[in-house]
Amino acid sequence: MIARSFQAISASAVLVIFHGVALAAPLSPERVNALPPSERASWQQYVERSNAAWRKDHETLSAEMAARGLQQPLAPPRGGDFKLPSHPTPAWFGSTGAGQMATTVISFQTPAGGWSKKLDFTGTARKPGTPWSSQGVPADPWHYVGTFDNRATTEELRFLAGVWLATKRQDCADAFRRGLDYIFAAQFPNGGWPQVWPLEGKYHDDITFNDDAMMHVMELLRDVSNGSPEFAFVEEARRSRVKQALAAGLDCVLKTQVRQHGALAVWGAQHDPLTLAPSPARLKEPASLSGGESVELVRFLMKLPWQSPPVVAAVEGALAWFEKVKITDIEKTVENGKHTYVHVAHASRPLWARFYDVTTNQPLFAGAQDGVIYPTFAEMQAHNHIGYDYYTGQPEALITKDQAKWRKGLGQNGQADSEREQK
Repeated sequence: MIARSFQAISASAVLVIFHGVALAAPLSPERVNALPPSERASWQQYVERSNAAWRKDHETLSAEMAARGLQQPLAPPRGGDFKLPSHPTPAWFGSTGAGQMATTVISFQTPAGGWSKKLDFTGTARKPGTPWSSQGVPADPWHYVGTFDNRATTEELRFLAGVWLATKRQDCADAFRRGLDYIFAAQFPNGGWPQVWPLEGKYHDDITFNDDAMMHVMELLRDVSNGSPEFAFVEEARRSRVKQALAAGLDCVLKTQVRQHGALAVWGAQHDPLTLAPSPARLKEPASLSGGESVELVRFLMKLPWQSPPVVAAVEGALAWFEKVKITDIEKTVENGKHTYVHVAHASRPLWARFYDVTTNQPLFAGAQDGVIYPTFAEMQAHNHIGYDYYTGQPEALITKDQAKWRKGLGQNGQADSEREQK
């Protein structure tokens, strides 16, 4: 079994240069120790908490392997990302199949309290000596243990809450509480959440909006704090912590919104946990403004019951930015069996780039193989295999339907909220 220490994967620089391409650096002890004294203690405690959870995960698996005389960990059941049905019914949550799956899901909860991704929960419960992640095995069983990526952890928690509501199974409620405690422990002192916790290094340590990871955490906390029936078992003390974590997360969202020449714009797919600046991830994901992930951030802000002046300003700034950078002369098509984009005089629907330059708003096209940032999609496509969508149409509904609904709500409630904020 390969074990990695947190210190061994740390780097002190904000960026690591790999083959000439800037990659994100982890949240290292060196960077934490360089913080001002007023900030240092909380971040040192955070790193220590992560290290303790990391040791607990490792020691648990090592003890299981020793008890069974295993020289190598067992193979975990690899599968697709766990996702609930579109509209699960009480009958579905109370079914025998859902009950059996709940037992398996609980068995794969990490000692720290989270879950990994791409595990098959349709089979039997986890056997002792089996890693909690299928992502790096057999060479490295500690990749994505645990994570909020691809709905991991938050989706399992919603599932367990649904099973509890239908069956009142105590083990589902207990596992859910451990999952909430995991979310509390993983939250940065500034309110953000990393992609992976305990910390793994590289871009996994960033505040992660990519694939809506942090939004899924905040949406879950919002629903728990609102007292939805499936979370009725959450006691008041934890519910109070949920509200505090949600408020800190909202504060982080507002603080990470990028300003351009004093005007609020949008967000990056991930942000450095200490500087809060947009940061790079994989080769194809440069530090940039996101035309995709920013959509759900704005929607979350729009749906807050109290539209405070800072929230309204954040939404207004983002809507204006989306309007400013929309692309109306590009359409998606198929050429030689491949999806590509062609210039047209007037596109049938607007598009937005997935990545924009932080200062100039120029679309960015970084190669998945070479990491080179090309000025056009066609040039990038000529030098790289494409397994990623570099344009999105998601903002269209945001700046039309969602904006109209939000403004109607502001007309009814916005003035009262503004007055309440000032008192």
